[in-house]
Amino acid sequence: MTRRSVLSGAQWESLYGYSRAVRVGDTITVAGTTSTGGDAYEQAKGALAIIDKALRELGGSLRDVVRTRIFVVDMAHSDLVGRAHGEVFGDIKPAATMVEVRKLIRDDLLVEIEADAIVQGNM
Repeated sequence: MTRRSVLSGAQWESLYGYSRAVRVGDTITVAGTTSTGGDAYEQAKGALAIIDKALRELGGSLRDVVRTRIFVVDMAHSDLVGRAHGEVFGDIKPAATMVEVRKLIRDDLLVEIEADAIVQGNM
């Protein structure tokens, strides 16, 4: 099977050896994605926009997402993050998990989101 990757250009990708997203066959896996600035709602919306862009670069879309994993540094932000997730995914409603973590890679980050998608069609 062919393997395609999307890189965001972040310094961490070459330093830590990872890709923003990888497609193998019909499956796209998007790495933990963050967005800076604003509150948890704005960061979640930003992260989901980055995920959408990565999916599109690999021939997928948000409609193909079957699972998300959401990491928040404070469960008090769950409503803001959940609302952002609901606005982006609407009736798609992927399986989703939200967990509180002690810390993300930077102190100003409040939320990180991963996504898995299954795409029908050509690469």
